[in-house]
Amino acid sequence: MHIHILGICGTFMGGVAALAREAGHRVTGCDAGVYPPMSDQLRALGIDLIEGFGVDQLALKPDVFVVGNVVSRARLADGTPKFPLMEAILDAGASYTSGPQWLAEHVLQGRHVLAVAGTHGKTTTTSMLAWILERAGLAPGFLVGGVPLDFGVSARLGRGVQSTFVIEADEYDTAFFDKRSKFVHYRPRTAVLNNLEFDHADIFDDLAAIERQFHHLVRTVPGTGRVVVNATEESLQRVLAQGCWSELARFGAGGEWQALGSHDAFDVLRQGERMGRVEWALSGLHNQMNALAAIAAAEHVGVSPAAAADALGSFRNVRRRMELRGTVNRLQGAITVYDDFAHHPTAIRTTLDGLRQKLDAEGKKSERILAVFEPRSNTMKLGTMTAQLPWSLEAADVSFCHSGGLDWDASAALAPMGARAQVAASIEALVAQVVAVARPGDHIVCMSNGGFGGIHEKLLSALNATE
Repeated sequence: MHIHILGICGTFMGGVAALAREAGHRVTGCDAGVYPPMSDQLRALGIDLIEGFGVDQLALKPDVFVVGNVVSRARLADGTPKFPLMEAILDAGASYTSGPQWLAEHVLQGRHVLAVAGTHGKTTTTSMLAWILERAGLAPGFLVGGVPLDFGVSARLGRGVQSTFVIEADEYDTAFFDKRSKFVHYRPRTAVLNNLEFDHADIFDDLAAIERQFHHLVRTVPGTGRVVVNATEESLQRVLAQGCWSELARFGAGGEWQALGSHDAFDVLRQGERMGRVEWALSGLHNQMNALAAIAAAEHVGVSPAAAADALGSFRNVRRRMELRGTVNRLQGAITVYDDFAHHPTAIRTTLDGLRQKLDAEGKKSERILAVFEPRSNTMKLGTMTAQLPWSLEAADVSFCHSGGLDWDASAALAPMGARAQVAASIEALVAQVVAVARPGDHIVCMSNGGFGGIHEKLLSALNATE
C-alpha cells in the first residue's frame, strides 16, 4: 500500500509514518516547514518528504491520503485555501482517512492495546509502560508522543499482530472531518486515566466536554479489560460515574495501588501489601504517580509488580522531560540548563516543584531555580489560563517569559510576582535577561512545547561567553 501523509512532521503523524514504513508500506508525506528532528528520522527510514501542501501531490495517486489534524478547510486572507491539497483530494473524490483511524485498522487490530490518557504525564507514563513490557520480554509495539531515551525512537511495531501495543492516547480531536478525540479509535483492553483537567481551550468549551470524551474512551474498554485510574482526581470520578463496565485499578491516595517512601525510592503497595520497590533517578510526586499507573497497567498483561518496579529502576525518561542540555562551570559552582516540554500551568508547577524537592533532598536548598518559558500551546495563546501563571511559577526564584506573538499582556499576568518575573518579546532579549541574573549554582529550566528558538544553545553560548 502507498500512503501519503498530510502533516507528517508532527510527532503523532511521524510515528504513524514510521509504523507504516516498518510494516512494509510505501510512505510519502508533506508538511509546512519540513523540520528536524522528525524530518531527519523519517528520511532515515526512506520516507520521501515534500514541502508544503501543493495540489501537484495529487498526482502521486497513493492508495489513501492520511490526514493529520493540522489540516483544515481554512482560507487565507486573499480567499485561497490554506491547504490546497486537501481541497483537491475532496474535489477528486480521492480516498482519505485520519491518522488514528488508519492506525486502528492497520496496526492495532488484533493486539492487546494499552492506552495512556490524561492531561499530563501521557508521554512519560507511556514510555515507562513500554519499558516495563520490554524488560519483561514482551517486545511491545509502541507509539509515544516523544522519544523515550531507552528506545531511541518514538514508534515501532513490536513482535507481531498478537503482541502488546502501548500507545499515548490523546484527547485532542482526530481530524477536521472527525471531531472525536483520537483515543476513541484505539479500543484498548487496558486504559490508563492518569489525570484530567481543563486544556485545549481551542476545541473544548469546558472541563465537562473533556470528561465526556474520556467517558467515550471508557465505553470502548471490554468487560475483561482494566481501567487504571487516578483515585485523587475528582474529574475522573465524574467520568466513571457516567458508567464503567471493566475492572477498576485505582492508584494514589484512596486507591488500591499506593507508594510509600520518597519520590526517588519507594515501596509499591497494593491493598497495603508490599509488591515491589522503585529506586530511580527521577523526582517528583507526578513521576511516582506515573510509576504506579504503569505498574498497575503492566500487571494486566502478566508482568508482576515486583518485576515492573525493578524495570523502572533503569528507566531513563524521555527527551525533553527535564533533559539536561548542558552545564557552564564556574569556580563557585556550575550553572545547569534543562529542557522540558511543560506548557500547561499545572505541568509547569509540577516540573518546578519536582526539581525543588530534589534539590532540597540533596541538601541544595540554597541553589536557585530560574524558570524560562513561552506560552506557546493553543490554550496558552488564547490567554484562558493567565491567572494561573503566578501559581505555576511559585517554586522558581526568578521567572522569564517570552511574550512574542501573544495577544494578551504577559507583564500584567505576571505582575503579582513583582521583581521575581521578567518579560521579553524576543528570544535574544530573554537570553540577555537570564544571563544578567544567572549565578553559580543556578538551575535554568526552559519550558515549551516547541523548539523555543533554540534558546538552550543560545543560553549556554552566552553564559560561556561571560565566564
